[in-house]
Amino acid sequence: MNAPNKAIVRKLRCAVYTRKSSEEGLEQEFNSLHAQREACEAYIASQRSEGWVLVRDQYDDGGISGGTLERPGLQRLLADIEDGLVDVVVVYKIDRLSRSLMDFSKLVEVFDRNGVTFVSVTQSFNTTTSMGRLTLNILLSFAQFEREVTAERIRDKVRASRMKGIWMGGGVPLGYVVKDRRLVEHPEDSAIVRWVFKRFIEIGSATLLMRELTERGVTTSRGYRMDRKFIYRMLNNRVYIGEAVHKGTSYPGEHAAIVDREVWDKVHAILTESPRKRAARTRADTPALLKGLLYGPNGAAFSPSHTRKGGRLYRYYVSQTVVKHGAGSCHVGRVPAGDIEKAVIDQLRGVFRQPEIVAGTWKAASEHGADIREAEARDALTQLDPLWDELFPAEQARIVALLVERVDIATDGLNVRLRVDGLDGLVREMQAGVMGTPA
Repeated sequence: MNAPNKAIVRKLRCAVYTRKSSEEGLEQEFNSLHAQREACEAYIASQRSEGWVLVRDQYDDGGISGGTLERPGLQRLLADIEDGLVDVVVVYKIDRLSRSLMDFSKLVEVFDRNGVTFVSVTQSFNTTTSMGRLTLNILLSFAQFEREVTAERIRDKVRASRMKGIWMGGGVPLGYVVKDRRLVEHPEDSAIVRWVFKRFIEIGSATLLMRELTERGVTTSRGYRMDRKFIYRMLNNRVYIGEAVHKGTSYPGEHAAIVDREVWDKVHAILTESPRKRAARTRADTPALLKGLLYGPNGAAFSPSHTRKGGRLYRYYVSQTVVKHGAGSCHVGRVPAGDIEKAVIDQLRGVFRQPEIVAGTWKAASEHGADIREAEARDALTQLDPLWDELFPAEQARIVALLVERVDIATDGLNVRLRVDGLDGLVREMQAGVMGTPA
């Protein structure tokens, strides 16, 4: 007598997917991901008679929100599904796979295209049936609703905290550090912030300010170059006047202000002007270093001028002979401002470094009635050399006018004539520490 034929059961390869939104507790020996996997594996074992077998690979995402599909474990699972390595996806709850109805519809399309069944252990249904699909969509709708309600609660909490001036995280503005969830002033960085606000009031140009910051090697707290966008964002950040901002509305903050309200108001009075007006005023306010001091071989004075080509500003000193009689009337008609100014400054700084010149300058100043000692004159001039690069352009121009009587352009170079009667005032300013604010 022949034995009855046994029905051949097709093996179904089952992949367990687990997810946890936060990283809290993941370091524990047995965490939420383990609990989900244990329940799913037990369910698969109960379906062994139906041919269900557990695949060896584990697909876990710890500390990742269900609001996105960009999860390493999920992406590996989808790749294995496309490769035909999985027949059934098993999860503890539907929202472990996705909290978004739109995202889940994309996943279901991948499952259907590859003949994969989706099963939830605690919400028993199967996506191969119409009733299972209906139940799935209803459950996902509630899951998405719960997620949106949670997001609303978080937004309300952030708003309430902002209204109380509490720091709620995000990018920490330059000039502050976070301690005990509060903004605390960082002395070195806050000095940079104050200087940026003050310097902008003086020059009124974010472009020029950006160049100065770049030349001095000043960077953001992350080491990036401060571009115009960063500068404008800093100048408009109300955190610096001790306020907390939420959706455009400001509230008194718990942290200390870095910038005085008077300085803030001056900056924003400038920002309300058009960029064209600010640029015109900046050009007018930026002094030419050798204005009124430069003379040509024929004794004619040179006056500052400028032209613009391709969006760039070019500065010159032009002979009055050329201005009155036209090009060709003087063989040195005009000279580039940057080159001639640098040459004069180099000569002037060379004078500062030469003791014999210092002694001669002191003697001449004494003969003119200056009440200073030689050591004071020497200290003033030698200290000015390393400080020079730290001075504002306007301050540099003032000191040049104070120390230089005349600069003659000769065929063999430059002749810089010092003004000894200005040395007395310069020494007194150096001693009093009021010569000028470093840039």
